[in-house]
Amino acid sequence: MNDGQWWQLVLLVLGAYLLGAVSPAAVLARRRGIDLRHSGSGNPGATNVARAMGRRSGITVGVLDVLKGTLPTLLGLMVLGRPWVYVVAVACVLGHVTSPYLRGRGGKGVATSLGVLIAAAWLWVAAVAVVFVVVVAVTRWVAGASVAAALALVPVCLFLGPVWGVPPDLWSRLFGLSLVLVVLGRHRTNLLLRWMARKAGAGT
Repeated sequence: MNDGQWWQLVLLVLGAYLLGAVSPAAVLARRRGIDLRHSGSGNPGATNVARAMGRRSGITVGVLDVLKGTLPTLLGLMVLGRPWVYVVAVACVLGHVTSPYLRGRGGKGVATSLGVLIAAAWLWVAAVAVVFVVVVAVTRWVAGASVAAALALVPVCLFLGPVWGVPPDLWSRLFGLSLVLVVLGRHRTNLLLRWMARKAGAGT
């Protein structure tokens, strides 16, 4: 990578982070006079928006969160190619979960992670999507389905290339595992609360 490409990488990573940090959920809620911090789970994400403002609003936020992951990752793929696009993609997801516009708060990273996977590793998407849909259908628990999908990504990224014709390598594996760690880390509170609720229920 020459000096010009390094600058392209820096600019794309910074741009991806700042775009990822934009929260459609917070913008939509503010326009309607709703403070998501005090609604439902308090999370500025599609699921909480659906609870607070209805399914249509939740779907809108989810689609926008996916797109803000897909677009900068596609640009990074066209300009830099692999493996550098993985850095751009992870920066976008980190922007979403640590948004400076929301003083470090952010979403859980699921929809934006899906967006970057669609652009950079579409071959992994089917496996994690199937797991997500099945778990939601069985449990009606979106956070649990998100965690299950993230765990399903572990063997997928270790043994399957991100797209046809591209074998798995160190960089693609690190990319996939980075997304797993982000999503699991952002859902740790959900898992803890679920465990405490079950324990309390078992004790009554």
